[in-house]
Amino acid sequence: MPTILEPTDTSIEIAAEAMRSGFAVAFPTETVYGLGALTLDPRGISEVYRMKRRPAGNPLIAHVLDAPSARTVVESWCPRCDELASRLWPGPLTLVVPRRAVVPPAAVGGLETIAVRSPSHPVARRLLEELGGASVSAPSANRSGHVSPTLARHVAEDFTGEDDLIILDGGRSEFGLESTVIDLSGRVPRLLRPGTVTLESLRAILGEVEAPVIDAQDASPGTAARHYAPRTPAALAPVGGVRGALADANVPCAVLCFDATHVPGPHTAISMPRDARLYAGALYDALRSADALGCARILIESPPSADGLWRAVVDRLHRATA
Repeated sequence: MPTILEPTDTSIEIAAEAMRSGFAVAFPTETVYGLGALTLDPRGISEVYRMKRRPAGNPLIAHVLDAPSARTVVESWCPRCDELASRLWPGPLTLVVPRRAVVPPAAVGGLETIAVRSPSHPVARRLLEELGGASVSAPSANRSGHVSPTLARHVAEDFTGEDDLIILDGGRSEFGLESTVIDLSGRVPRLLRPGTVTLESLRAILGEVEAPVIDAQDASPGTAARHYAPRTPAALAPVGGVRGALADANVPCAVLCFDATHVPGPHTAISMPRDARLYAGALYDALRSADALGCARILIESPPSADGLWRAVVDRLHRATA
């Protein structure tokens, strides 16, 4: 089993030394837990891909302390980068920009761009400081395509056979959804993955921002058609349509819904918040709980909106049920 450590100064030092020795380490961020290695160390990057069983063409996100640290792996740091970093870093926003040649192609899925962000979680920042400001490339700390982890025990559950894995326990992730990813490598900024930093807030800062529907692997992690998925087959029901969907179900279902009174036996209700921020924070834990029930299917009531933060929730639900 992996080792879960409280984030003391000593355990932060142990984790940093493991990374310097070419190992991957799991650590908390404000979005989800990450499985990281030093960006410039091909040994560690290889370990991340091996442990996650991640396709080689799916890039990682480089985590940095600040904009000066980002410039060590970024070839072209533009005024738009400065504007976004000054307003929204540290925080759940990832910028996709041209990479420096020093960055191993394996760390970016063979692309000429790199995804980079500055996490706000204090444990992640202490780890980066212990590493002297070096960049750490990390996807979410789960098996590829599975539900992302928001607790240290979620990571341990996904990597039970990795006895050398160190997991720094930073409590429950604050936001519970992966970072917003915006591509700044072209003339017009392009939203690749919605997140807590909303499209509306990005347009308020940058003006024009394209928001295409992406259902194949792009320059951002998490854009494959099927992703963030529970192991149990899952489907979406219309808003307020849980009763009707269950009437057609001939097997027991775990149901993520807004009103548990709409779920009769033998089905099991998991009540979800009506507030977008609270829903996002609860979603992945709810999906893992639904998986653990052993039902034949998971049914998820669609959110009431697709605007603001709900856009990110809807994105994850469509991929989880693809």
